[in-house]
Amino acid sequence: MTGSIHKAAFQAEQPPPAEAITTDPTARLEAMYRRIWANSMRDLPFVNPALSVEAVGFRRWQSVGALRLATASSPVDQSELIDRPLLSASGDWLGTVITPWFVNLFLVPGGGNLWSDRRPGERCHVQFPIGPLEFIADHDASAEIPSYQYCALFAPPGQFTSQAAARAAAVAALTTLLATAPPVEARVQPAPSSAVKPGTSRRAFFRRIARG
Repeated sequence: MTGSIHKAAFQAEQPPPAEAITTDPTARLEAMYRRIWANSMRDLPFVNPALSVEAVGFRRWQSVGALRLATASSPVDQSELIDRPLLSASGDWLGTVITPWFVNLFLVPGGGNLWSDRRPGERCHVQFPIGPLEFIADHDASAEIPSYQYCALFAPPGQFTSQAAARAAAVAALTTLLATAPPVEARVQPAPSSAVKPGTSRRAFFRRIARG
């Protein structure tokens, strides 16, 4: 489900394989970022004092296409596969985190097929119905959630005048991200990958959030 897009000049050490989080990570993420807020971010000039730490909408997801390929006992017609996330009892955790200094999408390992182990700072593409989105890996062995990947939505989030407004944007992002793809026969054939500019899907994603 993920693919590397480039390597930095300096690479951090590869962390150990991420342990699957088996319960909703909401409370642990909120505890982690409240600690960071209190210890190191509170007095920085770019924070938005109208916002507080909140994790929004976390649920487990798998990739439909990858699941069918992995479990099929006979050849699968690739044209029938719609590579979209599916609500699952055993997938990886996907949601948003609001803090006074960012509103980001988060992917947390849950034993599913959206996650892939990465070095801190390494970027990868995760495929969704709207197209691939760029996520950045992070790891801190001592943190409440040691391994996660994030996609920046609003950083810093200065445009929000209230927590409710930031929460509405976070919900809109998840709704847009996980909207069901159209049927295969209704989809236009994509251009060759070499003709697609990097970030195109991400720009479209942000436009759709803004309209929402």
